[in-house]
Amino acid sequence: MKFTKALLFTTLVLAIPSLSMAQSIDLGRGALPLTVPSNYSAGTPMPLIVLLHGYTFSGERQDAYMGFSKLADRYGFLFVAPDGNKEPGGDENRFWNASPACCDFFGTEVDDSAYVANIIEEVKGDYNVDPNRVFLIGHSNGGFMSYRAAYEHSGTIAAIASLAGANHADERSAPDSPVHVLQIHGTEDGTIAYDGADIQGNAYPSAVESVTRWAEYNGCSTDGGERELRDLDASLEGHESSVLSFGQGCKIGGSSELWTIDGGSHVPTLSETFSEQVVEWLMAHPKIQF
Repeated sequence: MKFTKALLFTTLVLAIPSLSMAQSIDLGRGALPLTVPSNYSAGTPMPLIVLLHGYTFSGERQDAYMGFSKLADRYGFLFVAPDGNKEPGGDENRFWNASPACCDFFGTEVDDSAYVANIIEEVKGDYNVDPNRVFLIGHSNGGFMSYRAAYEHSGTIAAIASLAGANHADERSAPDSPVHVLQIHGTEDGTIAYDGADIQGNAYPSAVESVTRWAEYNGCSTDGGERELRDLDASLEGHESSVLSFGQGCKIGGSSELWTIDGGSHVPTLSETFSEQVVEWLMAHPKIQF
């Protein structure tokens, strides 16, 4: 399977150390490490970030690549990076059932959207989570999963950030609540094409189509505005990434934005500030604007 081989290749990008977390929860898939920042207080609502890994990865390995748990103390958020189920055959890769295109290749029909929602509710039950600041970050298959969870649980999720993922391809009515959406995508992505394509005959939209669709869902004007360049990929010179923002006329609690890494790959060499930029964008996009 060409797509599978391409994604498996990404697992060889780097050797990843183990992580040590302070707390854990269990929703039937084993102990799930939970990062609780040192400044957590039960009397103060705190943001929650859920990181969803790419196909063949795990939550631990995804976080080692992106480094979000290391920012929990600095920015003050609870953090969890769950694992998708293993495939019932083949190489038993971990996956999320996110869309027809990606990545339930064995047709298990597992309800990972409900699983993500249950994780959020479990953390809310144990900690004082700010209901206006529940965020998802996903890479590749995890990006697809972030879009699905945001659509199906729009009342819970304030914002998502998808690196090299894509929205659903089919036409749908808007979700019940607006959600802020950030898509980050490299123009030279050879696995999930920036311009859209298909996986095993199942189409997925382009990066521009993904954010435009969510701009429409959120009631924004689809005349996007160019903004400042960003440095997201350390292997590319200068501030290589353009920003297209859909923020005019949006419903409260909704917007859409695209960061295009010019020349970026499926697994970019993240800049020193990549993760900080993503966290700061999320924190600036709560469910309700104050």
